[in-house]
Amino acid sequence: MRTEDFDFYLPNELIAQHPTADRSASRMLHLNAIDNHLADKAFIELPDCLQAGDLLIFNDTRVIKARLFGHKHSGGNIEVLIERVINQHIAYAHVRASRAPKIGSRIKLANAFDVEVTARHDDLFELRFLSEFSVLDLLEQYGALPLPPYITHKATSEDEERYQTVFSKHLGAVAAPTAGLHFNESVLQTLKEKGINIAYVTLHVGAGTFQPVRVENIHEHIMHSELYSISQTTIDMITETKMHGGKVTAVGTTVLRALESAARISDTNTDGHLQVGSGETNIFITPGYHFKVVDRLFTNFHLPKSTLLMLVSAFAGVENIKRAYQHAIAKHYRFFSYGDAMLLEKQTNV
Repeated sequence: MRTEDFDFYLPNELIAQHPTADRSASRMLHLNAIDNHLADKAFIELPDCLQAGDLLIFNDTRVIKARLFGHKHSGGNIEVLIERVINQHIAYAHVRASRAPKIGSRIKLANAFDVEVTARHDDLFELRFLSEFSVLDLLEQYGALPLPPYITHKATSEDEERYQTVFSKHLGAVAAPTAGLHFNESVLQTLKEKGINIAYVTLHVGAGTFQPVRVENIHEHIMHSELYSISQTTIDMITETKMHGGKVTAVGTTVLRALESAARISDTNTDGHLQVGSGETNIFITPGYHFKVVDRLFTNFHLPKSTLLMLVSAFAGVENIKRAYQHAIAKHYRFFSYGDAMLLEKQTNV
């Protein structure tokens, strides 16, 4: 398929610049790809769309304050966006400067500490933090929250609270798993009271999630890699859910990618057997993919020509998603990270 097949026009005023006053106040478009039915709902109606014995799986990653500003010792301003923390003193980062820094050069960040450029891995620079404090400690003290490129304001104290999920736990993401932003403790309690089970995976979302596909043929796109981890507890809950006829709902494309990656690594067939532990995934899900684990997907609206739009098209059907997005635009849904949500029932022939 061609990248152009996943393009659409979105008026700028529909890009949500701020979160709703209450986490759970967003709208939800329910697309049942089994019968091609669309329904406009409120997010708080989500529990009514699920059944006792179903399983919701969340991504419990936590966004780090990954953006830093500084200057090269040789002169010139520089912006650093940490992509991945490797250990206490090493990180991979995107670097923006008039000229790319040389290997061996030093950068002063936040007028507080130095880093040394020790290597380059494609478009990422390896930085060694020359401080007695760890990378994560320095980011927490001097870094800024890296809001998505389509949000035009600088991160505020409101963003520091609302661009994290209420269940975020493991530091390491550069972007929030935005489907989870809608959930507050009240909604989580309502789900539990209805008999809907909850489990977690961890996938540290990278900056590549915002990059459009720039090749004409989508299958020529090189996917970015992200770290994920799945526990035995979560795998056992998935097995039990399916054994008793329940549905597995991924809260966000990151959860879906982690689950399908673990199934793909452990079994190249179609039984959906999952492998416990951690790994890296660069899985690129496009129309025609056979889903092994996930039955239902709760997600936000995605960027034109993005890998995530291709993923949801694979899950619910290309024409179904096109129709749903046209409907959402006509009904003035709010788009992207701080926007409204969709609940997608998997297309039966996928």
